[in-house]
Amino acid sequence: MSKNLICYSDLALLSHHPFENTDQLIKHGAGKVELLMDGPCWDEMEDLFQELAPKLQALPVRYSIHPPAWDINLTSENRAVRETAFTEYKKAIQLAGMIDACHVVIHPGFCFSPAFDKQTAQKRAAQMINELCKIAEPLQVKLAIENVGYSGSSLFTQEEYTRFLDGIDKTAGFLIDIGHANLNQWDIPRLIKETKDRLLALHIHDNDGIRDAHWPIGEGNIEWPAIFSAINQCQLPIELILEYAPGTPLNWLEEGKHILQNEIQINETGV
Repeated sequence: MSKNLICYSDLALLSHHPFENTDQLIKHGAGKVELLMDGPCWDEMEDLFQELAPKLQALPVRYSIHPPAWDINLTSENRAVRETAFTEYKKAIQLAGMIDACHVVIHPGFCFSPAFDKQTAQKRAAQMINELCKIAEPLQVKLAIENVGYSGSSLFTQEEYTRFLDGIDKTAGFLIDIGHANLNQWDIPRLIKETKDRLLALHIHDNDGIRDAHWPIGEGNIEWPAIFSAINQCQLPIELILEYAPGTPLNWLEEGKHILQNEIQINETGV
């Protein structure tokens, strides 16, 4: 399996400079890096892009982009928060276009109180994502819609998530976060099979079914053999993103890469 399908998230190096993170990840075997735009280094985004983009492009690696993950809610009940989230996602798409990133991760939103209607939030998410597709399509950037939220905050049941992209621009595809699916007790092999026609990537990390721990493969209670089997059956060039917790030793990413190379065999035509 080619390194082009295995990606390291720089979440493990959260709050350090993205160029330094990328350099460190390359030294530990990264062929692709997903840059998480959180932390003080990203405070002046627009100024940073012009300086950062050529430096990133000069490194021997490809990219995907993860916009800010904390304090961002695309479907908030507060309009100002929704508008801010949209703006931050737009900036991430623009950076992705500058460095030829393959996709930008999109969190469709959260519903933090039972007082708020999830169907309304789902409609807001669909509208916002269609608007973001208009920005991404000319830049040849895909939008990877992630299943986020647990303990009641997810906008979707498993069935609702698998149907969510019906009617949404083809610039958008699915990104299944294995850890989040486990927290919500979703049937992960079935989820992979039912989304395979528009499945772009997987966020790969483990947990105990209670905490979003972002542990390495095998450290929690996720049934990995069934997941690997489902991926192999799909025979698709799905990007596999190791998304381990801040502070995880980078050799754990290398070990995760070796596990994926040994367990998954998929058709890489066109990648």
